[in-house]
Amino acid sequence: MLHHTLLPATGRAGGGAAATTGAPQAASRQRQPLDLRLYLITDTPLCGGPEAVVRTVAQAVAAGATLVQLRQPHGSDAEFVALGRAIRQVLAGTGVPLIVNDRVYLVDAIGADGAHIGQRDLSPVRARHILGARRWLGLSVQTLAHLDAARRLPAGTIDYLGVGPVWAQQTKPDAAAAGGVALLAQIAHASPWPCVAIGGIHGARVAEVRASGAAGVSVVSAICGQSDVAAATRQLRATWDAAPAAA
Repeated sequence: MLHHTLLPATGRAGGGAAATTGAPQAASRQRQPLDLRLYLITDTPLCGGPEAVVRTVAQAVAAGATLVQLRQPHGSDAEFVALGRAIRQVLAGTGVPLIVNDRVYLVDAIGADGAHIGQRDLSPVRARHILGARRWLGLSVQTLAHLDAARRLPAGTIDYLGVGPVWAQQTKPDAAAAGGVALLAQIAHASPWPCVAIGGIHGARVAEVRASGAAGVSVVSAICGQSDVAAATRQLRATWDAAPAAA
């Protein structure tokens, strides 16, 4: 049973003063690069409930997942914090960071290591001021225009880009149209930040993603809801590690 106790957050999107521990310009000097090779994004219904999410994360990290994002677009903040804290417990000592999707104002309450935002979420500059200088921030992009806009942000605002969906997917109903591998490669080669691909990625597509210049793959259904989470994760990680990198 996850206990839904919510601590006060640092700040909220849309109101309230945001605490900041450092200017965005200083952030990139204080954060180490993330290992994006195999980035697990959780899906509570697909896993079978909050407790199953925690088990999935534990099994996936033990089998080679390098980064975890808590994504739960529905449900209360209290439920989100309870799940985030439970995940933090299973990640303790593994060296694998926990990233929070969208709800930047709950990062402190969870004790997470950073956040990821989309094009329609909180502005990256606002998110960086809430997070302070020590935590990571990722940004979703779908087009070269999105990349151009990201390049105009203050230095140190973001740490990596999530690019996609690359292929058609079913886990995020409101996602943009699939952009394809050619666009992924264009963005990855033009980006000053490492890029992780997302959308419709399974084992047979991992090598193609690595050849595009991406730094890793983000997966949801390729791990969440699988009958053998550990085996699915090991296969994805082994495929990535064995695939040739971009020339």
